[in-house]
Amino acid sequence: MNRLLPLLDRSIRFLWAAALLCLPVTSFRWFPGLGETTYVRPLAFFPLALLLPLLLVRLARKQMAAPFPGSMVVLLAFGLALMTATVFGALEAPLSLRGQTYWGRALRAWATLAIGLTFFLSAAWMNKDEDELKFSLRWLLAGFGLDILWSMVQALAFYTPLLDKVTVTHWQLAFSMRELVKTNRVSGLAYEPAWLAGQIATMYLPWLFAAVLTGMRLTRFRWLEALLLAASGLLLLATYSRGGLVTALGAVALTFLLVGGQVIKDGWRWFLAGFRRSGLALRGKGNVRAWVTGAGLRLGLIALAALALLSAGVILGQKGYMTRLWNTQAESLTDFIVENSAGARAAYTWGALGAYDRSPWLGVGLGASGFYIYQNLPDWALTTVPEIARQLSPTNRLYPNPKNLYVRILAESGLLGLALFAAFWLGLLGDALAFLRKPGLLRFLGIAGLCSWLAVSFYNGTQDSFATPNIWVNLGILVGMTRLTPSPANALEERS
Repeated sequence: MNRLLPLLDRSIRFLWAAALLCLPVTSFRWFPGLGETTYVRPLAFFPLALLLPLLLVRLARKQMAAPFPGSMVVLLAFGLALMTATVFGALEAPLSLRGQTYWGRALRAWATLAIGLTFFLSAAWMNKDEDELKFSLRWLLAGFGLDILWSMVQALAFYTPLLDKVTVTHWQLAFSMRELVKTNRVSGLAYEPAWLAGQIATMYLPWLFAAVLTGMRLTRFRWLEALLLAASGLLLLATYSRGGLVTALGAVALTFLLVGGQVIKDGWRWFLAGFRRSGLALRGKGNVRAWVTGAGLRLGLIALAALALLSAGVILGQKGYMTRLWNTQAESLTDFIVENSAGARAAYTWGALGAYDRSPWLGVGLGASGFYIYQNLPDWALTTVPEIARQLSPTNRLYPNPKNLYVRILAESGLLGLALFAAFWLGLLGDALAFLRKPGLLRFLGIAGLCSWLAVSFYNGTQDSFATPNIWVNLGILVGMTRLTPSPANALEERS
């Protein structure tokens, strides 16, 4: 058996690398056992399904430790609350809806939760020291590179005659459930543009932003982190996703305000120094030239930033549903929501809150909130939202969902489940903040963890699936690295 250990270790690293590389593919067409209306089908789950048994073998042979910090204990308590809610929800005995039964939906919901927890536990298990973190981040960014390349192929089909859109659609349907978006919005390897924007904001952007902010080296080339960060910004614009842009900008801005104080001070000091003459004797042409060059550089950076903001505004202004955010004639909040194509989403969330009213403490059971949404829709949604009218048609077979993870947890597990989930979520925030007080690599982890936590917190307000990998991976890595103690030398090189 000892002679097989090197092979086992190589297999574990290979499967983990394959999972990280496959993360961008969110809706893999050839995913068995799921209906046509299940769109969250992460390709990365396949290598993880092979990886987890190998990790359990190593755990059983006491060759590795299980990642069970405090946050895992709270997560286990949250799982027990969901089990309790599922059992008590069955006592409500909701009528079947469009062929869906209570226990059928419950089993599907538990399957999605198991998929999500597989990502979380695998990320925590596979990242317990600096070398493993370095390995994970390189393969994570390699997957992002594939996403960028496929997004460029889509852009060529949308905006140039070099590639035929129908041909690229056939290529995409070979692995995805969805063809190219007809509105010429880049979706990358994800199901839709909003999903790509969510991936960037919650998985890739936090590491790149933290690397640039702290000077940590994630790749072999000094310039590649900054280039990937710029590419992530351009891709966000190309998705035209309002939620993705708000999530990314909000998470980055709040993280920068909370941890970038010294960077702001140093940057401001550097900026002002270029316009001062007190320390520069302007007697020779060389000194004058140096002063002009320094001041010109700073003015050029201001012009570049202004040009970037103007270009972003022009790009976003090309889509009508983006400009409706500020060119609105709505007379009320409800009118504004409906006018900006968010009426159906808001109505489903409202309907799920009606399920919470039915059982405030224990909820209606995991996966069962959809049985109560239609009967609790607000009156305005029945008359002003065409999508709701189509959903209520007797010929429609779709099962509704809350569109908001927090509302879903509240409706399906009650106040008890939401309180335990909040405790788990705040525990993850505590892990990130604890890293911020430490130097070097650990501070880098804290900044990336805080940015990821903020981004996922925003993102969960617009989606309700536990199976979405990007809400688990970064935070799982953070939990795994809580076992790391500070050391003077880091495997990730620090820029001078």
